[in-house]
Amino acid sequence: MPEELKARILKAEDLIEYQKGAVVSKEILRKGTGTVTIFAFDRGEGLSEHTAPFDAVVQVIDGKAEINISGNKNILERGDMIIMPANEPHSLHAMERFKMILTMIRS
Repeated sequence: MPEELKARILKAEDLIEYQKGAVVSKEILRKGTGTVTIFAFDRGEGLSEHTAPFDAVVQVIDGKAEINISGNKNILERGDMIIMPANEPHSLHAMERFKMILTMIRS
């Protein structure tokens, strides 16, 4: 974890900036038991279908995204969250610019 982030009140959406035509990520915390990463997606950007060996929680902190999990389409907006189960195929598409916090829990 960057030292400047420790023991202070933070506004998650201010920790990362949008970049035109890009997906930007910043790892906030890394431990043996998991990670916390913040992402900013420009409109139309996304992540193609993939799987991960660990459960993950997505918290949308700005904007709107479509997250597909095992073929089920989910539309998330600011304030929404969803749990992506380990080993389930999932993908993500930014319907508009959006930011999210991804918390991966290793088991």
